[in-house]
Amino acid sequence: MNRKNSAAIWILIAMLVGIGIGYMIYSSFPDRKVATEIAGYISLVSDVFLRLIKMVIGPLVFSTLVVGIAHMGDAASVGRVFAKALGWFVTASLVSLLLGLFMSNLLRPGENLGLPLPDIGASANLATSKFTLKDFVGHMVPRSFAEAMTNNEVLQIVVFSMFFGVALAALGDKAKILVGAIDQLSHVMLKITGYVMKLAPLAVMAAMASTVAVNGLTILLKFAVFMGDFYLSLFLLWGLLAAAGFLFLGPRVLKLLALIREAFMLSFATASSEAAYPKILDALDRFGVKRKISSFVMPMGYSFNLDGSMMYCTFATLFIAQAYNIHLSLGTQLTMLLVLMLTSKGMAGVPRASLVVIAATLNQFGIPEAGLLLILGVDTFLDMGRSATNAVGNSIASAVVAKWEGELLSEADAEANAARLDTELDATIAHPAES
Repeated sequence: MNRKNSAAIWILIAMLVGIGIGYMIYSSFPDRKVATEIAGYISLVSDVFLRLIKMVIGPLVFSTLVVGIAHMGDAASVGRVFAKALGWFVTASLVSLLLGLFMSNLLRPGENLGLPLPDIGASANLATSKFTLKDFVGHMVPRSFAEAMTNNEVLQIVVFSMFFGVALAALGDKAKILVGAIDQLSHVMLKITGYVMKLAPLAVMAAMASTVAVNGLTILLKFAVFMGDFYLSLFLLWGLLAAAGFLFLGPRVLKLLALIREAFMLSFATASSEAAYPKILDALDRFGVKRKISSFVMPMGYSFNLDGSMMYCTFATLFIAQAYNIHLSLGTQLTMLLVLMLTSKGMAGVPRASLVVIAATLNQFGIPEAGLLLILGVDTFLDMGRSATNAVGNSIASAVVAKWEGELLSEADAEANAARLDTELDATIAHPAES
């Protein structure tokens, strides 16, 4: 536990140092062009870190998911876990969208902004044609496994891995050698991930420094009401997620929240939930979730359970409508919610996906797309909260599905397993060459 505290503290310190460095650059170089150029060099560290994470995500998802499914034993077990996970994801998505809708109507952050509105004819230059139900269904199935791995298409990797894992399970003893080899691959990928994670504090510091160097802290004051209302809504969503976890896991959910705090801060500081994926897997192991469940539910969650992003979609869309004084009836808002429910699935692999989904929605409901220009400047700061929320939602979902499946270790067994993992980690640190 001390090691976990130490890692979380280092990330927190790195965030604060990064903010300090960024503000010094912002103050010393008032020319935005110069500050942006300097920030570009600083962000190399965080860019390399995120590239390294993306490098291991594909093989890690494939190997852990295939082994997990193979150990489930049959297609019926896979289908049952899939149905339970999907049921949770759909419910969580609806709750997130409804909360964003409710809070935006309650707080009305777009009214009386006191800021000049972008011209209605302006464009945010975001591709809005990517998100249709037809495209999503076609996008789910990979044309080539190699292409899915190359492009880091997590949803496509999940689809292929499900077929592959079920086939291995059906072959039984004939596939033991191949299952063993893929299991070893998963351990290798986790070992590589461990090396990459040593760069996390530096990456966090660079990410915060480059963001503040370009935007400064004054932009937060300009959008203080909007950002404050959004983060208040996020706090409520975290509370709802924790309450849902408490309903199924009891007081033990607090232990889970403590275990994922490092992953939470990492995803917050880097504005990337992918960066936290390996840390969440480790936290779930220590919590007692068997790997065959977590390695199945977590990758699915990255495409279907983006709770923070879902809430932002309704919240930001209504914010823009309010800014332009466009009244939307309750029926129209509920229709918008259903459209977002469909179009947002699978958006994890698209850069600035929430903005793309919102842009597509604005076009469909006659709201000026130019309104996106209002929030582009602070989107990185909002993305931090969205990414951290996605990490919390997927962690709780994995633990609950494990509980439903009877694949959650007792607290005593989970503590023993965590102690074993710590012992292995200590041995790796003491004798890295032998491990």
